[in-house]
Amino acid sequence: MRPVAIVQHDKTQRPGVLLSCLDEWGVPSTIVMPEEGDRVPRRARDFGGIVLLGSNRSVNDALRWIDEELRLLRDAAAAGVPLLGHCFGAQLMARSMGAQVSRNAWPNIGWSRLLTTGVGRRLFPSASVASFNWHYETFAIPHGARRLLYGPYCLNKGFSIGPHLAFQCHFEVTEAIVREWCRESEAELDRARGPSVQTRVEILSRLDANLPELHRTARRVYGHWVSSLDRRPSLQRPLDRVPA
Repeated sequence: MRPVAIVQHDKTQRPGVLLSCLDEWGVPSTIVMPEEGDRVPRRARDFGGIVLLGSNRSVNDALRWIDEELRLLRDAAAAGVPLLGHCFGAQLMARSMGAQVSRNAWPNIGWSRLLTTGVGRRLFPSASVASFNWHYETFAIPHGARRLLYGPYCLNKGFSIGPHLAFQCHFEVTEAIVREWCRESEAELDRARGPSVQTRVEILSRLDANLPELHRTARRVYGHWVSSLDRRPSLQRPLDRVPA
């Protein structure tokens, strides 16, 4: 089986639960860190799937590695190599598919419940799911894609198109990752303002209540995505293979 390429954009935004699931399910993976000097792969076909993690950058920044990743994503879409995007990674996917990425009305930082659409209900069995968020920008839904999730302060929180899944949130985080982000971004949290911004204390106080559900959702999402690896699923029925 060809490995999954995990594109990690900084040292703290790690694959967390995703990597644990891939290891448990026997899916080989390799981590690529462009900002640490790794070369962005040129051929999507060398991988069974491609995962894109978060970043403190904007996808609209004029950076060489962003342009190289966009080319890789377009190559993956053309070749039918499944993509999975988290936050910045989802924004990269949207932009590679011709959709706009722009400033959200409010920063979205902390825990929230996201609502599922009719299509999204085929992947998420309940009317809402727990999510962890940390973003300032948002994507438009690409042409041909379907919205899966939406929130009260950010309309587009997830989309699917063919085998590809993109989420404007973080299902991959562990307790250690959340604590590290809060510790390293203490000054940012003090500056951030808005109805969808939580304080460091609020975020950490809700860890125990939210992480179990978040991780159940993560396993469901990742299990579905893994089921599409090394296959060419129909564009009309991308959510039919949802694991129990």
